[in-house]
Amino acid sequence: MRSSRERAYNMLERAQNSKYRLVRDSFLVGILVGLIIVLHRFIASKLSHVFIEVYSRGKENLVYIPIIFIVLIILGYIVSKQIKREPMISGSGIPQVEGILTRRLEVNWFRVLIHKFIGGLICLGAGLSVGREGPSVQMGACIGEGVSKNLKKLENEEKYLITSGASAGLSAAFNAPLSGVMFALEEAHKNFSPLVLLSAMIASLTADFVSKQFFGLIPSLHFGALTPIPLKYYWVLIILGIVIGISGFIFNNGILKTQSIFKNSKLSTEVKTIIPFIMTGIVGLISPILLGGGHELIMSLKSGGVAINILFVFIVVKFLFTFICFGSGVPGGIFFPLLTLGALVGNVVGIIAISYLGVPDSYIINFIVLAMAGHFAATVKAPITAIILISEMTGSLEHLLSLSIVVVVAQITSDILKVHPIYESLLERLLSKGENKYKGNGKKTLLEAAVHMNSELDGKCIKDILWPTNCLVVAITRGNTEILPKGCTKIIAGDYLTVMTDQNSSSEVLEKVTKLAEC
Repeated sequence: MRSSRERAYNMLERAQNSKYRLVRDSFLVGILVGLIIVLHRFIASKLSHVFIEVYSRGKENLVYIPIIFIVLIILGYIVSKQIKREPMISGSGIPQVEGILTRRLEVNWFRVLIHKFIGGLICLGAGLSVGREGPSVQMGACIGEGVSKNLKKLENEEKYLITSGASAGLSAAFNAPLSGVMFALEEAHKNFSPLVLLSAMIASLTADFVSKQFFGLIPSLHFGALTPIPLKYYWVLIILGIVIGISGFIFNNGILKTQSIFKNSKLSTEVKTIIPFIMTGIVGLISPILLGGGHELIMSLKSGGVAINILFVFIVVKFLFTFICFGSGVPGGIFFPLLTLGALVGNVVGIIAISYLGVPDSYIINFIVLAMAGHFAATVKAPITAIILISEMTGSLEHLLSLSIVVVVAQITSDILKVHPIYESLLERLLSKGENKYKGNGKKTLLEAAVHMNSELDGKCIKDILWPTNCLVVAITRGNTEILPKGCTKIIAGDYLTVMTDQNSSSEVLEKVTKLAEC
């Protein structure tokens, strides 16, 4: 026990002295992630314009159509080979990052970075209904892990830098630094400790600064000045939240169901990957506005004039298009597609509210913007990130109250419908495959957990708690005070526990300690 405590104190001492090194390292991660994501966005944008032009020519001249589908089949085959070489690039990438942070998965960061970069470019460029945020978060996390390993950081320091990289990836992808930080804390790291907040903030702001040097200061979704909805129409927002919550239920179940269909089919990886590329060709020739994550589609809605029956067709096609693309396992995110679907559903609700409920037509854009936040909250179950993300992406902070109402109602509706957070559901499916399980190297590591009010730990002494095996509480952070715990030390809500355990059992210990610390 003595040697264990000595090791723990040595690790704690290094952790306490690592604050300024962490600032430097997070700054480095932010620069690297910013440059990589800028390059990725730039190439993907150029490729997208090329393919849109090709689809346009295919509509004008039927001779081009066979060539288009041959090229798409070849690209699908290339992506399938990448997935077979590195299965961890499949899908969004955010569940993989969560698995790494909770020490349930381990990957070759460099190989994932290279294959995700190329595979993501092909899928985004060709126009598949996937988003750039998932690949950006995963590539950012890979860069954070790479910096950590090259600088020979401790395992808990590595988690900080992985979180920082993920935060910087989302920040650079959307020009939304605060959303990047909040998403990394609320969804990926699930911990609001001062060190992880500091490192994520530095990396996110740095990556955003780098991104803005190339793409400018304009928000990712620039709607211009929006007039806040008067309070007398807020009852309509409850209806909007309920409809969006139901849409989130359809989206989550559709993603998981389609994924199961592809998994249980006897098709080869090559055929599974080629299917969404062929569907992309069909959509590109018939209605190119539905291609990609949906940025252009969202921006087209602000001008109005789209008939409600056309919007219904767009919703159905976009749902099916996204389900098939993501269910097949191609590398790409669901972030932007789910925002696009939220915008479409919000537009329909807005038209109905204007036509039958007496809402002035000047507020139609508000329904679109608010619905995006609600759809994100209903699907991902990260409400704070949803509010901040839409505020940053639209460049407006005047709608926090209406945003909050729609987000809360949408999330409650999805909870009633028993919708589980999409990324957690995807992670559980990924873990069930038994691939890339975290092995560890037998060394000690430090874990952190925040104590919630009325949890099993709140108000109890350390000696009175049944702790997991191979678990030692080595420090308690209470405000600005660091307490070296004893058996009679009482834990209170708001404490941050630092626990030492073996790397091999860190995921199980973290899960059990987190359950003890939460309500």
